[in-house]
Parts: sequence; structure tokens; C-alpha cells
Amino acid sequence: MNREFKVLVVCSGNTCRSPLAAAMLADGIARQPALSNVRVSSAGTSAWDGSPVSEGSYLVGLERGLDLGEHRARLLTRELVNQADLILTMTAAHLQRVLDLGGRDKAATLVEYAGAEGAEDIPDPFGGDVAEYRASAGIIEKLVDPVVARLKSEAAR
Repeated sequence: MNREFKVLVVCSGNTCRSPLAAAMLADGIARQPALSNVRVSSAGTSAWDGSPVSEGSYLVGLERGLDLGEHRARLLTRELVNQADLILTMTAAHLQRVLDLGGRDKAATLVEYAGAEGAEDIPDPFGGDVAEYRASAGIIEKLVDPVVARLKSEAAR
């Protein structure tokens, strides 16, 4: 992976799960010199362009040393799908939307890509209390290291 490698993380509104997952993934990647060319961004299948991150994700991000204050939501488009090298989604429904936009052969749910067992969908905390945001973040957090390890392994090929 010598050229810039673009990872796109997708959820619904791009204000809760995907910005938090993208920040957590970018943080994990930043600790791997072999992945210095990997860039992580996010989008949402039903996002309102320009919306700020949700308060819950902002707070949970701060608890993990991540400042999501500059994040602005953006709608998933065919152009974003085409530009991405890898697309990781929060749910199977998000994955289907990515596939509908031409993302075949470069998209998977975050759970699937990490090689994790169990449910494919990461629960949406939108509208919930901070405990729900922490629960979703905890699931995502457990997937970051396996995703980073897989990216590192694929970069070595």
C-alpha cells in the first residue's frame, strides 16, 4: 500500500456510530507506521450534510481521547463509494446500500471485516442516553485492533 488507501466508515446519519468508529480506527492506524498512507473518513446513508456529531458520540469520543468537534456529516454517494478502497458499515442494511452504489468487492460490515463472531449489526445509539453510546462504542472498540491487524497484514502483501 504505497499510495493513499482510503477507508470509508458508513452508518445512517453519520452523527453517531460512523464518526466515532472512524476516529477510533484512525487512532489505531496512527500507531502503525506501516499504515501511514491509510486515511479514514465517514458518511451516512441518510445523513444531513453538515450536521455535527451527536452529543453522545462527542462525549464518548472525549472519554477515549478523541475530539469529534470538527466532524460534519455527509451523505453517502456513488462518488464516495468509488473513491474508497475499503468501506466498512455498521449494519447489513448499510452494506446493501453501499453495494447498490457500486461498492461490491470492497465493502463489508465492520464486524465481518474484523472477523468477529456474532451479530453483524452495531446498535444505533441515536436518541439514547450516554450509556447506549458507550455500549456501541465498546463494541466498535473491540473491533478496531482486528481491523488494524488485517489492514497491516494486507499492506504487507
